[in-house]
Order: sequence, then C-alpha cells, then structure tokens
Amino acid sequence: MKVLVTGETGQLGFDVIRVLRGRGAEIVSATRREMPLDDSARARAFVLETRPDAVIHCAAYTAVDRAEDEQSLCLAINGTATGAIAAACEEIGAKLVYVSTDYVFPGTGEAFYETDDTTGPCNAYGASKLAGERAVKDAMKSGRFFIVRTSWVFGVHGKNFIRTILGLSQTRDALTVVDDQIGSPTYTADLAELLADMAESDRYGVYHATNEGVCSWAELASEAIRQRGLKTKVTPVSSDMYPTKAVRPKNSRLSKASLDKGGFRRLPDWKDAVKRYLAELKKLGE
Repeated sequence: MKVLVTGETGQLGFDVIRVLRGRGAEIVSATRREMPLDDSARARAFVLETRPDAVIHCAAYTAVDRAEDEQSLCLAINGTATGAIAAACEEIGAKLVYVSTDYVFPGTGEAFYETDDTTGPCNAYGASKLAGERAVKDAMKSGRFFIVRTSWVFGVHGKNFIRTILGLSQTRDALTVVDDQIGSPTYTADLAELLADMAESDRYGVYHATNEGVCSWAELASEAIRQRGLKTKVTPVSSDMYPTKAVRPKNSRLSKASLDKGGFRRLPDWKDAVKRYLAELKKLGE
C-alpha cells in the first residue's frame, strides 16, 4: 500500500511513518515546500501527482492561542487545504484518514462526547478543525474517509505537555497546574498504530481515539513526575489562574464506543502510555 503522510516532522506524523515503515508500506512524505497547506491548490496537486492509495493527514495549524489572531490562516490550513486534499483523494479513489480534535465540541458538562453529538467549538482552532471535517464529508461522497478526533497528544518527536513538565521539574520544587480541565492523554505511538489499522481497512466513519481513562492536567503532571521518580510537588489550581487568549474546553472526555462499533481495538490506559513514553525518552537520553 502506498500511503501519503502529511506532517512528517510533527509528533504524530513521525510515529505514523515509523509504524507504516514497520508494516512494509510504501511511504510518501511531504515537506512544507512540496505540499504547502496554506496553498490549497498546490496541496491538491501534490496528492494528484503522487497518487497514493491512502492519505493520513496529520499536519495542521495547532497554535491554539495564536489562531485567535490568525484565524484566516488557521482556517486556510485546517479547513480549505483539508478540503482540497479530500477532493484529490476522491478523484483518484484514495482513502483519507483525517486527524481532528476534541476542540470541535463546546467542552462543557461532564458527559463523554459521542461522535454524533452536537458540535460547537469554543475557539478559532476548534472551528477550523470542524471546517476540515465538514470539507472532508462534502468532498468525499464515496464515504472512503475516517475522521479521527483525539486529544492531549504527546510523543517523542516534538514538544508536549509532559516534556514541559519534566523540564520544569528539573529546576523547581513545586508547580501549579490546572485541574478543572478533564480529558484523556494520547500517546502518538498508540494512535499511530490505530491510524495505520484504519488505512488498511474499509470500516469508514467518524471515530474518537485517545488512551483509556481520564484525568486533569494536574493529575497528568503528577503521574509523569511520579513515574520519573522526581520530587516536585504539583498544586492543582483553577484555569482562572492561567488566562489564555483562546478559551480551553473544561470537558474533553471522548467516548470510544465508535471504536468498539467499528471493530477497532481501544488504546491502552493513559498511565501505561505515560510509562512507555518515559521509557522511550530514557532510551533517547532524556
């Protein structure tokens, strides 16, 4: 199978390529110069030229706060370019795996969001990713697509919350971390396996995929510190203590019933994912 992976330099794209390579797939990866997502025509042309059997679209504009000031650019990359890629996939008969986000939901209440629940993003980034989802559905009348919403991603190839916490813990005895935003961490090594499974299947649809279990950011920080054997104390605080330009969802709980229905395995528990992630960092000398 020939697979085009966007976002090869990102956390998720890096692991997707690693997984696909291990499965013997022919991989087409695109640099920003070859496939600029702020130029939808060129993005579409690259797909048409390379003619993959499947596209796993990991690349995105992800600077959540900056997106409030760059809404047009964010929408062009996450919405318009995604639609162009989807249209090209439809034209050549390729499958599309589009990685979306919990931010498409309002982020209120305490219930787990189902895939068909009413959307309503609370910030510009979420609105742009929802635009991408709609563009995929509009362009691919064949239905040969997967929309995979995930959250709180961490991996070895790039910056993330856990890396930041571990770095701060090297020089600080105490940290304050918000505890009123609840969701599920997602290890890119685990998610990449699932995305590859999807690309090899025809069980199309909208899915939610995170590691199992939920926690707050403060609980995630505490667990990472504990597993690393550090002594830094984490004090939970309200998100009001850390105002941000973009509103963050308080509730990022995603139901994984869609995976069960589609016949895909759920990802391992988040604490187990953190353990394996830290072991991988250790191998890298971090």
